[in-house]
Amino acid sequence: MCDIRLFRSARLDYETAKKLWETPWEDEMILNNAAYHLQQAVEKILKAALECVGVTVPNTHKITRLLSMITANGAGLVITDWIDDHSEMLSEWEAETRYNMDFIVEKRKLDRAMEEIEIFFRLNGIQKELRPELQDQAVREKLLRCLPESRRECSDFELNCYYLMFRKRMEAESLPGDIFLQRCLQSN
Repeated sequence: MCDIRLFRSARLDYETAKKLWETPWEDEMILNNAAYHLQQAVEKILKAALECVGVTVPNTHKITRLLSMITANGAGLVITDWIDDHSEMLSEWEAETRYNMDFIVEKRKLDRAMEEIEIFFRLNGIQKELRPELQDQAVREKLLRCLPESRRECSDFELNCYYLMFRKRMEAESLPGDIFLQRCLQSN
């Protein structure tokens, strides 16, 4: 079942990586920890998007595998070229940064990863500020009709996540409100 907690956890991993990355001293363990949290952030976004299209997510940390599942199942994420091209490096960061004491993440690679993953998050609306599409009142109201009454009072971050969950359906449906709402609720 898709819910926004995995999106929230991904954002927290990104924020943790950012705080570690901003640490003024360049200790390799700090860099490794930041890299680990970046990998976790990407992994959780991919898994959350798969859950939102009804895919049972496997127990894997392999970004490459998750990306192929995203493509095969039509999950509504924008996958950047950088994420696609660096999926193996990100996967390596999951275990190597925690268990291999001789492994050192290069600062220049971490610097670039911080920039690129921020872009990935922004393109997919995984942010505190309301995504541009939801600035349109009609789009926001259409999205809110997909949610149960108890979920309609939510933060901009939560609305952004719900938009990822329901965007394809919102674009495909041009049905009257009640029929649209029934179909949204049936699929989740």
